[in-house]
Amino acid sequence: MQKKSKDIPIIKSEDEKRRFWANEYSTDFINCENIEVSVLPNLKPTTRTISLRMSESMLNQIRLIANQRDVTYQSLIKIFLKDRIKEELKSS
Repeated sequence: MQKKSKDIPIIKSEDEKRRFWANEYSTDFINCENIEVSVLPNLKPTTRTISLRMSESMLNQIRLIANQRDVTYQSLIKIFLKDRIKEELKSS
């Protein structure tokens, strides 16, 4: 049996709101009976463009490997970084 969600009282001042929410769980005010699952197919993670300096020989090696794997060299660098980050986090 699911418990009934609480009603949020009318609160006039910001100080009262802060005091109220400091002592309440917001989940007590959510009615889960009518929740619908949403699919956001076009949602992409936020990315940021950066500059990265490396030797020409290293870049050429990365391009060669990327060509062998049939991916862009930028994608290959991201794959390498993701794998290395995973390894570092696993070992720490």
